[in-house]
Amino acid sequence: MSNQYVQVAVPVPMRQLFTYQVPVAMQTPAIRIGERVAVSFGSRQVIAVVISHSDQSDIDSKKIKPISKRLNDSFHLHTVLVDFLRLCANYYHHPIGDVFQQALPKLLRQVKKIDVQPPMVWHSQAKEGDEQASKLTSKAPKQQALFALIAKHQGISWPELRTLGYNKTQLNALVAKNLVVEKAQKSKDFTWHEQAFNEDNQQRLSTEQAVIVAAINQANDRFACHLIDGITGSGKTEVYLQAMERVLKNSQQVLVIVPEIGLTPQTLLRFEQRFNVPICLHHSNLNDSERLDTWLNAQQSSAAIIIGTRSAIFSPLHHLGMIIVDEEHDSSLKQQDSFRYHGRDLAILRAKQLGIPVLLGSATPSFESLQNAMSGKYQYHQLRKRAGNSNKAKISLIDVAQQQMEYGLSGTLKQQIKQTLARGEQVLIFLNRRGYAPAINCQECHWIADCQRCDKPYTFHQKQQLLICHHCGSQKRVPKQCPSCGSVRIAPVGQGTEQLEQRIGEIFPQVSLVRIDRDSTRKKGELSKLLQEISDKKHQLLIGTQMLAKGHHFPDVTLVAVLDGDGALFSFDFRASEQMAQLLVQVAGRAGRASKPGQVLVQTNYPDHPLLQEIVNNGYQHFAKQALLERQQALLPPFSFQALIRAEANFPSYPEKFLRALTEQTLHQCEFAGPVPAAMEKKAGKFRYHLIIQAKSRKHLHIAITQLLSQIPDNEWQSKVRWSLDIDPIDLNW
Repeated sequence: MSNQYVQVAVPVPMRQLFTYQVPVAMQTPAIRIGERVAVSFGSRQVIAVVISHSDQSDIDSKKIKPISKRLNDSFHLHTVLVDFLRLCANYYHHPIGDVFQQALPKLLRQVKKIDVQPPMVWHSQAKEGDEQASKLTSKAPKQQALFALIAKHQGISWPELRTLGYNKTQLNALVAKNLVVEKAQKSKDFTWHEQAFNEDNQQRLSTEQAVIVAAINQANDRFACHLIDGITGSGKTEVYLQAMERVLKNSQQVLVIVPEIGLTPQTLLRFEQRFNVPICLHHSNLNDSERLDTWLNAQQSSAAIIIGTRSAIFSPLHHLGMIIVDEEHDSSLKQQDSFRYHGRDLAILRAKQLGIPVLLGSATPSFESLQNAMSGKYQYHQLRKRAGNSNKAKISLIDVAQQQMEYGLSGTLKQQIKQTLARGEQVLIFLNRRGYAPAINCQECHWIADCQRCDKPYTFHQKQQLLICHHCGSQKRVPKQCPSCGSVRIAPVGQGTEQLEQRIGEIFPQVSLVRIDRDSTRKKGELSKLLQEISDKKHQLLIGTQMLAKGHHFPDVTLVAVLDGDGALFSFDFRASEQMAQLLVQVAGRAGRASKPGQVLVQTNYPDHPLLQEIVNNGYQHFAKQALLERQQALLPPFSFQALIRAEANFPSYPEKFLRALTEQTLHQCEFAGPVPAAMEKKAGKFRYHLIIQAKSRKHLHIAITQLLSQIPDNEWQSKVRWSLDIDPIDLNW
């Protein structure tokens, strides 16, 4: 046989492919693009992905290593997905091997052989009317609900059940009663059948919704980007469901991307109620084997719907017919380390590659999407009325300078909370600061407990009795004495959600309250459980961070209180006002989502600030149009294009000199801003600097980045710093 060479993507931080020789003994069967192979790289054996193959190579054959092993399994990437991943690597100028790693679950990145077991799913062994099943209704309502769900969705997985708030104790109880059984899932292509649709849960569309669904259905066999700009509670999810119906009836797959795991339970529940089809989940709370199960279900086309966070965009779906990105404005869709991609932008890129529609939904669209919609690049759909009988909640400002405050609550707010609770309704109190207090200090010498690695105060967590740095993760015990003056008068400064929970419990001792933040929902399934308890009205007072602000439907919440409405009023980041307006509107959208009227109270020190006045009096749409005009005049995104080069080192002079050397390049139709210290100059012991490259066109920006990257190997400071590239950055504080 003739010589055969393959170009492979190796998981190393180098922006190139590597050539290996295919030994004669491994040339049969023919090697495939997207195949996983084991190769020797330095002293390591790693998994690489074949990108191309040929009979010739420009490199001396004596210098070319042979591949170590062909894995010859079915876990290869389809050529269409390979092309998509190459597009991603090119656009973000990121090492191609690392990009391909994103598309493989962890177990498929290992050289050792994988013992793949078929995914296990749950089936019912009895009918709902059977004697044993009927006993569940009065004795065990949670078990009865679990049994009904399994009976309806024969072949539902444990990750789905866990996400919906069920636990192993309830499941084991049903197993002991011989009501349910776990079986290996049969791998077969998803095919639509009449029993796959549940008409009972289908809602009647409003005129606005019907027009949007008709427009999507009219163009569901070709690429089109639809921006669904709908106020909170206007029924965007129902639009998704009815648009998906036509795709699923063609036996095609649907990919649904949500910004955070917190939105997965309610999204899954709505989809389970409407469609009796295989649904798979993709998010960071799954273990390695569960992620592999999702990947296999996608690759083998047995999954009809995949719901996941941003990395779900790399799922190997061969019959993809539609992509939906919910809360498209959310910054969580942007990866902030390593491969810094944006899930929304890649969703549009993948839909364009496949010639399928992509739906972007939000009550507060990002300025980039809004500008694309208004310029005609996207199809623009608006929903201006709330679904059903609910009305948009009124936002009011409370000037805290004119109020008597108790534990961060003004007198006006306390009175409104009491009245709302007296009516038997729920109250959501929003404070976007977790922990007990953002700092502790000495009340005599004013010493503050700072993280030495970040030059930022430690956050005090009372339950754990720890000081934790929320920037680098370092922890230490709370000192008994001030290390500066020896005083024992050490006290917390400021307020976080943990302290707020304690203080409000003192003000309203007879009321059940719940706190939802990253600390209170660390355990698997805890978030789903708490959200279900809120829906069941087990708690009247809800305290939380932005985890509670996004997309959740709480029909009995009629009062939303925002304790600190001044978070980003004076930030240096030009996106801060956009992000703050989005957060305020999203939080406000949790109030009055059913027939009961809602109210939103925002405590602020600056009630006359133009941003707050604009949101309160004119709404997000008017604010966005005015802010876009300002961006256009300042030539800021979306009217220009940016890349951000970050550099960090143990000494502050190194990253600055590294970036300064880059600015000596002459770039065509591009401008430099910097280098400047990062907003938080020191983090985890490293000093950080930023350099922004800006251009009027995307093409000129990418030409400039290619030029800069080619010069970095000759930069005398490059070996002394760690640097990264961020195309289309959205957070300059990172």
